[in-house]
Amino acid sequence: MQELEEMKKDDAVDINSIRSYLGDESDYLLNHHCETVPKDQLYLPGSDFIDRVYQQSDRSERVLRNLASIFYHGRLAGTGYVSILPVDQGVEHSAGASFTPNPIYFDPENIIRLAIRGGCNAVASTLGVLGSISRKYAYKIPFIVKLNHNELLSYPNTYDQIMFSSVRQAWKMGAAAVGATIYFGSEQSSRQIQEVSCAFKEAHELGMATILWCYLRQSAFKVEGQDYHTSADLTGQANHLGVTIEADIVKQKQPTINGGYAVLNKDGMSFGKFDDRSYTELASEHPIDMTRYQIINCLMGRVGLINSGGASGDNDFQQAVRTAVINKRAGGTGLISGRKAFQRPMIEGIKLLNAIQNVYLCDDVTIA
Repeated sequence: MQELEEMKKDDAVDINSIRSYLGDESDYLLNHHCETVPKDQLYLPGSDFIDRVYQQSDRSERVLRNLASIFYHGRLAGTGYVSILPVDQGVEHSAGASFTPNPIYFDPENIIRLAIRGGCNAVASTLGVLGSISRKYAYKIPFIVKLNHNELLSYPNTYDQIMFSSVRQAWKMGAAAVGATIYFGSEQSSRQIQEVSCAFKEAHELGMATILWCYLRQSAFKVEGQDYHTSADLTGQANHLGVTIEADIVKQKQPTINGGYAVLNKDGMSFGKFDDRSYTELASEHPIDMTRYQIINCLMGRVGLINSGGASGDNDFQQAVRTAVINKRAGGTGLISGRKAFQRPMIEGIKLLNAIQNVYLCDDVTIA
């Protein structure tokens, strides 16, 4: 515990530490002014977000209470921002691939300890992981039960999100919310949309909040060496479909490119519909503007956008802080980061989660 306290002292909420992580991109990201969709047209995070935004919707008092349990927990409590630890990779990527770098996380209790000690608003994981320690921890940190998964044991590997658990099982263990993934663009997406829509309806009836992983999966989205799975226009439309089935929070990969619709309509091909002005007037090549395009597709921010932290690597702290700065300055609601945190010693994982949270706690990181 002494080591943890010393780590917290060293990781103060300081714009200079954030600048040091951003390096050469510091001015590019921190001084950018958005000239596409102005911030005053957005429903921005804040301490009153539930009263100001969610309360206007058809969400019941019980849903609002569970949303509040998430928004008023952890280091970001009362700010309108969230930091969530997601650990469903044991199914999605195989337990061996996910936990071998740090085998203590084969034990679900260490996942919960990391989320609590890391100051997270909530922890998201599988029915089995959370159910195995629910009596001890469900009242200590909000649980988000991930309902569906893609498993990689079928041979040959297939890519489809299938239901592993029910909404009622999550409700019985005291979960504050349920989560689910839809692979928009895939052959199975129509079935997944219907399944998740029904699950979210039941979750709201039982008083739980809903979080949707709005991911794209379609080999045709890779064109001439460019991967448009993280294109602002395609991910923005995925977000719009997600809020249509009443996700309370949308999880999306941060955009790295734009123009997916335009590329997929070249050379006589026809895919969807788009307006060129979405590229010239509602977005630019700047990552903050592209992320803002994702947010306007979340009903102008009425539904919170959290970006995913991505895979772990050699520069995790820099990438995590960069992603958080872009999300916050665009008008987003927070970050959901897993592998970067749990595939390292717990003290370092806590420090990484705190580094992300410090972006949202720093008043000098403003909305662009």
